[in-house]
Amino acid sequence: MGMALRKGGKADLTKTRPGLRHLVIGLGWRAPQGYDIDAAAFLLGADGKAAGDSDFIFYGNPRHITGSVEAATNPAGGDAAQVLIDLPAVPAATERIAFTATIYDPETRRQQFGQVQGIYLRVSDEDTGEELVRYDVDGGLQGETAIVVGEVYRYKGNWKFNAIGNGYRGGLEALCKSFGLTVSGSQGGGRPAPAPKPQPAPPRPTPAPQPAPQPKKVELRKGQKVSLVKRQGAKLGEIVINLNWHQGSGQSSGGFLSSIFGGGGSGAIDLDLGCLFELKDGRKGAVQALGNAFGSLDAPPYIALDGDDRTGASAGGETLRVNGRQASEIRRILVYTFIYEGVANWQQADGVVTVKCPGSPDIIVRMDEYGSSDRMCAIALLENVGGDNFSVEKIVRFFGGHEKMDEAFHWGLRWVAGSKD
Repeated sequence: MGMALRKGGKADLTKTRPGLRHLVIGLGWRAPQGYDIDAAAFLLGADGKAAGDSDFIFYGNPRHITGSVEAATNPAGGDAAQVLIDLPAVPAATERIAFTATIYDPETRRQQFGQVQGIYLRVSDEDTGEELVRYDVDGGLQGETAIVVGEVYRYKGNWKFNAIGNGYRGGLEALCKSFGLTVSGSQGGGRPAPAPKPQPAPPRPTPAPQPAPQPKKVELRKGQKVSLVKRQGAKLGEIVINLNWHQGSGQSSGGFLSSIFGGGGSGAIDLDLGCLFELKDGRKGAVQALGNAFGSLDAPPYIALDGDDRTGASAGGETLRVNGRQASEIRRILVYTFIYEGVANWQQADGVVTVKCPGSPDIIVRMDEYGSSDRMCAIALLENVGGDNFSVEKIVRFFGGHEKMDEAFHWGLRWVAGSKD
């Protein structure tokens, strides 16, 4: 274990380790069930402010334009979140890198860091795996909904670590404001935009900065939640939610699902994609082939199902479309699939849901929990954040039918037996 610090303590990083280049900042906590805590990093100048929203590193902007600071997509070693830092690549104008944690939607959920235990930050040498510093936040938090856990900072040509542990009321919005950024929306779900401030004219023309690279896809773990990426002030484009499955080799003409769910002919099995929706005005319902409830893109619920693959032979699977320009009218969407005919064998189907939105990495949700004999699976939950954007959470939970799933997610609909014929 590395050097243990208390609040306000400082430790040298590079002065005694001149070859230190790559850091892993690991953060962790023990939160009650239902808490959704996000970690982030802010690159700050000598004035303690971020120069722009690209200096805010989080799940929606996981890598700095320089590549010097990056949010790890699959944290190892038991950490809830990790930030990777290439010290020599950090911009010269960056004096500090602050590491934070915020509670998502704390006002609505009545949550605060007073109920979160075991908050820690540890600094490790990525190249050797050696833990250099550890800071355990030793209480003192009550109604705060955001916290600056610690920071690495420059001092006389070297890097040091500072254990901070200061909390903020007001969540992500208050935290960003303290760093010179503003957040769209009141729930902390939007991407920040830089507060205007004068910039000195460069002595000579310099190349225009390129947008920060985005990963081509993000594969979610169960319970993990990410937000769709959109340009500041812009509307989302059309969101495409596709369900597909491995086709394998040597199938009969009846299609892959016919061979694994029983039945020798085409049409012997029917795997359906659908969703429950709740609009901001309180209207609720379902979009699915059962009952011919195919929805509409241009009118409520602004969600539509592209037909129904009755055989499982379609290489494109089944697709739901969401009108992202009407995101502000939609409160939440629960994406599910159910077996209309046949015997459940989820492992062989190995279903995959892909969420595509212009400008955002593809979000992959694998139906990788097997063994259930239930015929329905809640796959992913899209929730409105910031008024005109959605977060996507991996669920993958099985149920005996629509009513059981409805009860679990508190939708409150009345269900009757239906048919697609």
